[in-house]
Amino acid sequence: MNPGAEAQAPAGGSERVEEVRQSLRAVIDPELGDTIVDLGMVRSIDVAGGHVIVDVALTVAACPLRSQIERDVRGQVEALDWVDSMDIRIATMDAAERSAVMARARWKAREDAPETAIPDTARVLAIASGKGGVGKSSVTVNLAVALARRGLTVGILDADIWGFSVPRLLGMEGKVGAGLVRVLSMGFLADEEQAIMWRGLVLNRAVQQFLQDAHWGDLDYLLIDLPPGTGDVQMGLARLLPRTEMLVVTTPPLAAQKVAARAADMARKGYLRVAGVIENMSDFTCEHGTTYALFGSGGGSRLAHGLGVPLIGSIPLHPDLAAAGDAGTPLAGEDGELAIIFAELARVVAEEVAPLLESSSCSARLVERVRAAVASGDADVN
Repeated sequence: MNPGAEAQAPAGGSERVEEVRQSLRAVIDPELGDTIVDLGMVRSIDVAGGHVIVDVALTVAACPLRSQIERDVRGQVEALDWVDSMDIRIATMDAAERSAVMARARWKAREDAPETAIPDTARVLAIASGKGGVGKSSVTVNLAVALARRGLTVGILDADIWGFSVPRLLGMEGKVGAGLVRVLSMGFLADEEQAIMWRGLVLNRAVQQFLQDAHWGDLDYLLIDLPPGTGDVQMGLARLLPRTEMLVVTTPPLAAQKVAARAADMARKGYLRVAGVIENMSDFTCEHGTTYALFGSGGGSRLAHGLGVPLIGSIPLHPDLAAAGDAGTPLAGEDGELAIIFAELARVVAEEVAPLLESSSCSARLVERVRAAVASGDADVN
């Protein structure tokens, strides 16, 4: 099998087979930074009416990414409106297939992945939105604090160079305190009222320095607070950290979903895995206990279904969240209703959506060998 070779479509139902194959291009192996279709991991696709069978070959039998890949495959296929049911059959690659995958990974490592200071074992999650005003930075900060409360070491890269807000949300004014949350932001280098008028290469260079020249130390997770939209920083990130995975933040209105979908589309075009959707400002409960869907309802679920990814959680509209941000005291670090919601959000991320991987595992071990081969010029990586 050549690197990037696709499984041959079975006879019959060729249009639907091709539709399934195209949907599976949204399933990214986050360690190899490519689609499972282009990596040759999809051996075959069989369609019988509304039933689909997908054969997937993993690099090794005990791959810890197995459950993640299965969930992503199922999510993408079941998002097709004509699919009634599906089965996933998992196999293990033979030596020739594994060599082909490593050849492609070696090429991508040489072309696309400069060295950074981010540990290879860290899960990198970019928090994105298609538009501003959806509470993306608040979600980033509170998710980081909630993950840290689980005993994890979490970094926050405030990549919203123009609209940095993480230092204020965390109550930091120029110095990073000791603890389990490490932060890097333009807010430590510029006044809050100072406009940052950078574009293009200069903007990307700033993010590159944050990733390459800062000493991050050991990290379990790096959360990247992206600027809204689909601009220079997002495109540069796919080159700088091709193992980045994206969490898309949206609010319930249809307009917000459509714009958020563009951010997900851009991620996938850059071979970044879209890991899930977070709905913010989902509803409002007044002091009398009555709940109002002020911005509509079900938007997060609809976006998640359309993208074929899980809805990780919904965060209600609550005045305490804005007040805590202004005061620099994230509610995820306190007790109460919102702390419980963010704790559950962190649990889903850490246990289901993007669990930590052992450095000796599956693709992680193979990627280390690929990088070593690229550095040494060795062509034999199996």
